[in-house]
Amino acid sequence: MYSDVRAINELVERESAFIDAIESEVGKVIVGQEAMVERLLIGLLTGGHVLLEGVPGLAKTLTVKTLCDTISAKFQRIQFTPDLLPADLVGTVIYNQQSGRFSAKKGPIFANLVLADEINRAPAKVQSALLEAMQERQVTIGDETFRLDPPFMVMATQNPLEQEGTYPLPEAQVDRFMLHVTVDYPTRDEERKIMERMTLAALKEGLEDASQPQNKANRVVTPAEILRARKIVGQVYVDEKIKDYILDVVLATRDPRRVGLTELTDMIAHGGSPRATISLNIAARAHAFMRHRGFVTPEDVKAVGADVLRHRIIRSYEAEAEEISSEHIIRRIFETVEVP
Repeated sequence: MYSDVRAINELVERESAFIDAIESEVGKVIVGQEAMVERLLIGLLTGGHVLLEGVPGLAKTLTVKTLCDTISAKFQRIQFTPDLLPADLVGTVIYNQQSGRFSAKKGPIFANLVLADEINRAPAKVQSALLEAMQERQVTIGDETFRLDPPFMVMATQNPLEQEGTYPLPEAQVDRFMLHVTVDYPTRDEERKIMERMTLAALKEGLEDASQPQNKANRVVTPAEILRARKIVGQVYVDEKIKDYILDVVLATRDPRRVGLTELTDMIAHGGSPRATISLNIAARAHAFMRHRGFVTPEDVKAVGADVLRHRIIRSYEAEAEEISSEHIIRRIFETVEVP
């Protein structure tokens, strides 16, 4: 077994070198936000979809676009608005007068990397149009079903502040996202770099919009390399004790009493589903791959735990009344569950 782990470790060290190249290119444009970039890369390495949530101005859209610039793949940005229709997303059937036949006109969802910008601004019928593509990797237009070319990944952003004119994502759709990432403000030093980089460059070039970057990331990886990396991520070794640890964490979200957290029993209406268990396992493998390791440690599980579970723990009315957040519940679970 140890020889197999050593071989996987050597394979991962060799095949994960492009991760450093991507992070270096993204760093030319984005200051800080390493956690957000890492989570996007985890989604890319696993085929999982990522939901980014944060106040305006934190470079969510810019980070996604910059990451996509490093990949030689088809990228589509879809700006979600209240008047958007499902056909604007997936496509529609049109009549060709010359041939006298109906044919499918594919929408912007037919891309490798799709950015659903401000996804909560579109009504439920548009949001649900994403479900088939996200889950089944296929789209139905009229009577025809089309497979989406791999790699396929949806990256969505949403603003948690505005409530008017927005449509909260239903739990069924939120659960389709492997990771729900909350984007925080940059540190003081990072914001100084942002100020100097953006404003000075804008004044030098005479640009009106100082928020637009002057540097551009170069393409350093191909879709074939991404697909090969996904197969290697699947080979990353997960010990039986780590699997038990993942199960203990997820089961604790359903029944906190099993780990002695009786004070959280009335705070959780619904815990993580089996999809949470699967996502935690896969995301931990990808996190280890990004650290150039061929095996998963408990730290990998802890690193991605909050982003995997944040949107899968449904708080009770008592928790909302007492202002107990999902983050608090997750933190208490990880503090209590015994680490192997």
